[in-house]
Amino acid sequence: MTRNQWIGAGCGAVGCVGLLVLVVVGATFYYLSLRPSTEYHANSNYNSNRSSDHNSNTTSSAPASSSSLSEDNHHKLFQAASATYDKDLIKRVNRKLGLVDADDVPNKQYAEFLKEHLKWIFSNSEWLGSINTPEKARAYVDEHIND
Repeated sequence: MTRNQWIGAGCGAVGCVGLLVLVVVGATFYYLSLRPSTEYHANSNYNSNRSSDHNSNTTSSAPASSSSLSEDNHHKLFQAASATYDKDLIKRVNRKLGLVDADDVPNKQYAEFLKEHLKWIFSNSEWLGSINTPEKARAYVDEHIND
């Protein structure tokens, strides 16, 4: 390869990773904008906990089914769902990973996971290239959502 071809390939790879970061950040802000206000959520938790003592322990931070996934597979599933641009599928994956509560409101693990996910993206560019279309991303999610 000539020097210009190497430069072009490098710029293409950097651009692809940058685009994926923008997609994740954009999907995150879009998803967060869909959640109910904190005031409403706090009041609904307060009311449900006062109305019935057994309701206070019904929400867990992570479903049992997500425990079998490795940390790497959590990130892959999250990224693939984001790359589908399917709001319902993204919510389903976030529930599976234990990143949201029963009302699909991001919990405290969500912000920490996003920080780790941004680091993960930069060290997994080859894998990201394998789900470079919404169709490939959906196929990955469909194959691994029940792992």
